[in-house]
Amino acid sequence: MENNVLVISEDDVKQLLTMEDTIKTVEDVLREKALKRVQMPPKTYIYFQEYHGDFRSMPSYIPQLKIAGVKVVNYHPDNPRTYHKPAIMATILLLDPKTGTPLAIVGGATITAMRTGAIAGIATKYLGRRDSEILGLIGAGTQARTQLLAISKVLDCQEVRVYDKDYERIQSFIEEVSKRYPFQFVSCDTAEACVGSADVISTVTPATTPIVKNDWIRLGTHINAIGADAPGKEELDPHILKRAKIVVDDLEQTTHGGEINMPLKEGHITVQDVYGELGEIVVGQKVGRSSPTEITIFDSTGLSLQDIATASIVFERAKKQNVGDWINL
Repeated sequence: MENNVLVISEDDVKQLLTMEDTIKTVEDVLREKALKRVQMPPKTYIYFQEYHGDFRSMPSYIPQLKIAGVKVVNYHPDNPRTYHKPAIMATILLLDPKTGTPLAIVGGATITAMRTGAIAGIATKYLGRRDSEILGLIGAGTQARTQLLAISKVLDCQEVRVYDKDYERIQSFIEEVSKRYPFQFVSCDTAEACVGSADVISTVTPATTPIVKNDWIRLGTHINAIGADAPGKEELDPHILKRAKIVVDDLEQTTHGGEINMPLKEGHITVQDVYGELGEIVVGQKVGRSSPTEITIFDSTGLSLQDIATASIVFERAKKQNVGDWINL
């Protein structure tokens, strides 16, 4: 019997997927997770120490969508400079849970960027102050673009401050996004200048030592801690976590590889300091922001549920629009 599989390229995904789609899909699967109606083991890592890289495998099953699958994603920070390849590449395999039959092979890099931006937008909606106007972006790479795209859907931004250790990257980012958004964009020479009076902050770097200091964070700030998605990474001064309401995407996963992983290991915080998971807030099991002076942190490690659900939307749309290439395995 033939097994036809639809191959959907990164260019196809960009054509088919919108941020509005992604935000709705991610919020839906957060509800499913909070209601314990999914299967998602923590991501696993393989390290290529001699090549300064790794890859992660991320499986999940979402009965409501009748879809299952796995994402394989790598992180090789030397790629752009040494091999002229992206630092992050990803592939998603979708399966029919009824038979285990492969359904689609989907380019996963765009989906990864979009769903990560989307969950930060959702976290900002539930945890940020409603009167927030200033967004600070630490890092000006691909993820900064989808952070801006998603957060602009939920926040009435007036000003966006951008810091990156690479000044040319800041300028390139601002030149690109200022053509698409009506905000005032400010290039910052230091991380402190970027976050010092920001209402919402997204950190999107691969840092392994904190780059955002406790003294810079004022009361009422919301922080999306995005970059720390593997053991040993951290972007925030652990003293900030002691002052904040900490919300995570998945408790088990974040204790091993999220922003909280190093503060836990070093004894700055305990697991009891974590308020809860974002899905619990989405379904109303827990309250989000409780006061205008509260500091809130969302610790995002990336959930395969987000990838598989978003890839499923792309797959269904690709079939309807006759996009992609069918192959026989």
